[in-house]
Order: sequence, then structure tokens, then C-alpha cells
Amino acid sequence: MEEPIQSLSIGEGTITILGTAHVSRASADKAKELIESKQHDVVCIELCQSRFNAMTDPNALAKMDLFDVIRSGKASMVTASLALGAYQQRMAEQLGIEPGLEMKTSIKHAKELDLPVVVIDREVGTTLKRVYHNVPFWKRLYIIAGLFTSVVSRETVSEEEIEKLKTGDLLETTFAQFSEDANDLFVPLIDERDRYMTAKLLQTLKDYPGKNLLAVVGAGHVKGMISYLQKHSQDSSYDPGKVTSELDIIPKKRSWLKFIPWVIVALVLFGFYLGFQKGPDLGWSLIWQWVVINGSLSALGAAIAGAHLLTIITAFIAAPITSLNPAIGAGMVTAAMELFIRKPTVNDFSDLRKDTSSAWGWRKNRVARILLIFILSSLGSAIGTYVAGFRIFGQLT
Repeated sequence: MEEPIQSLSIGEGTITILGTAHVSRASADKAKELIESKQHDVVCIELCQSRFNAMTDPNALAKMDLFDVIRSGKASMVTASLALGAYQQRMAEQLGIEPGLEMKTSIKHAKELDLPVVVIDREVGTTLKRVYHNVPFWKRLYIIAGLFTSVVSRETVSEEEIEKLKTGDLLETTFAQFSEDANDLFVPLIDERDRYMTAKLLQTLKDYPGKNLLAVVGAGHVKGMISYLQKHSQDSSYDPGKVTSELDIIPKKRSWLKFIPWVIVALVLFGFYLGFQKGPDLGWSLIWQWVVINGSLSALGAAIAGAHLLTIITAFIAAPITSLNPAIGAGMVTAAMELFIRKPTVNDFSDLRKDTSSAWGWRKNRVARILLIFILSSLGSAIGTYVAGFRIFGQLT
């Protein structure tokens, strides 16, 4: 398949967009050919800064402050990113290619010719969060479940999925496997990133006036980016920085949603109150059931993740308490305990991407295991809250 190439003259400079196929060595070869032709002054690539760092710095992951990730509430997003990468790694292994080969090739040969390399994609974490907020609640669960099921599954990638990869976007193709309706994903995964990368290209052209830019992007972005370039390149009022800033904003939760956890806590406490009003035996029985159900399910989640025995015990003790304080989750406590007991080594960080491509690797790698403990113990506690809550009110009626 011929790689799509389109050029657009803007002022004294030009922007050439090379559309690559993510499963094609020919795309990497074409990128090398264009860069070595010495007709381009700047090489722009479809990577965000964090992915660029991970691709060019073998020790990038080792610099991650795991405790800060957990404390700042980023553990879920980091875990989802790793699961996404694991699925992509499985596709690459089946096809016998190196993930991101065309991007690595572009970086390598640009540096050899001492050409500036500019990353133009939006941060993957921001994109994932905007995807999450763009789909209905029940579809979020479907996508999350599908994403983690893909880590466990050993099924081969279908021919249809491979064909989509040749002309589409890697993130879109991956997420489409877990969504019943890919239309929900189009705006945050494709259209917003077309607009974002277009703005970055126009900003780069301002930073390098009169220069010739080569942009290496997935083939699925070429049409949209060319359309936006034609629309905005002659618009004097267009502000690339404003566009990227707007597309970097994380959508806020609806204001009333933040009160739901506190309402649940209030209902549970009210249930305890009603229980004691009917008699001390019933009141203490309800509290005991709350502790056993909530603690057991959280501990079970930690155990499934391969947690240390002390972490499992911590989950049992912490979950019933943290469930009554939405500001602190059971996962934060269990992950912190596991981190204290079994600190990750340098090798754990170095092997993180490789290990997370298999279910066993998530339990073996200390970094991945801590993230998994955070997710599963939190999930267990959340399920326990609802199960115990319904059980409590069932006995009061």
C-alpha cells in the first residue's frame, strides 16, 4: 500500500504530511527516505511528550514517582495506559514488527542529520480522560472491562483489525475493539487530535518561519489535518496556542455527581442509626456485616492482584473505614502498603512495558502489581459498599 503524502505551501514555508501505516515496515522506510532527501528542515511526529520520552529514554519509566502517582489520583490512568500499550504490543508481536517503528525511525534519522524534532500529539493521558468523559457511564465500564480482558486474552488479532490499522489511527483502532459504537470515540480520538496536531504544526511554522516541515502521522489523520490546515493557514485571527490549550482541558465532572459518594455514606450511617434504634443486637449486626462484606471483597481484589499478606489484611481493615470517607479510597491505602513492603526495583521499571503484555507479568512486576492492587482493591471496596448497603436496608424494611 502506497503511503499517502500531501503538501501544502503556507507563506514561504511548506508542510508535508506523511501518512503512515502502523503495521508496515514500508512506512518506516518511506519516513527515512523523505528525511534523508534533505528537503525538510523540521521533523514533526505524532507523539506526545510522555510517549516521546518513553521511546527515546530507556530509563523514563524508572523516573516515575509511584507514590505521587497514587496520591495524585493518576494510578487509574497510568494503569489504563499500560493496558492499552499491552494490547498494542500483542498486535505488534503477532505481526512481527516493533511498536512505533516509523516514529523511532523518524527520530533516529532526524537526529543523525541534526534536524529539530517536534512532538505534535496531545498527551495520551489527556486523550484517555476526554474519551472517558465523552461516552455514557455504562459504555465506560464496557471499554474498561474490554481493555483489561485484552491483557488476559491470548486470541490473535483478526485480519479485519489488521486492515484497519493500515489506514486508521492506532488509538482509535485499539479502543474500537472495546466499544459497541466507535462514533463515541471519533471526536476525542481523531477529530480533536487532528485539530490539535494542526495547531501544533502551524505553531511550529511560526517558530521556524519559511522552513519546510515534515509531519509523520498515522494515515487516518491525513485527511482531517489537511482540511484544517487549508481552513486555518490563511486565517490571521487563528491562535494555535489557544486551540491546544482548549483541547488540553480535562472535562469536569457534573457538580452534582461529586455529592453522590457523600449521599451514600449518609444513607449507610443512617441505616446504622435505624438499626440501633430497633435494638443494639441489630445495630451491631449491621456494622459487622458492613465490615465483613466490604473488607472481604476489597481483600479479595488485593489477593487476585498478588498482594502481600499484610496488604491483603490492610485491605480488609481499611476498606470498611475508607468507604465511609470518600476523600480516601481503599486503593490508596493498599497500594501505599504494598509499596512500603515490596519496593519496586530498577528492573521492575525497565521491564514494565514488557511485563504488562501478559496477565502473569502484571502480578510479577512490582510496579504493575501495585497499580493492579490499587484498581482491584478499590473495585472490591466499591462493590462491597453497594452489596452491604442493600443488605443493610433490606434488613431494616
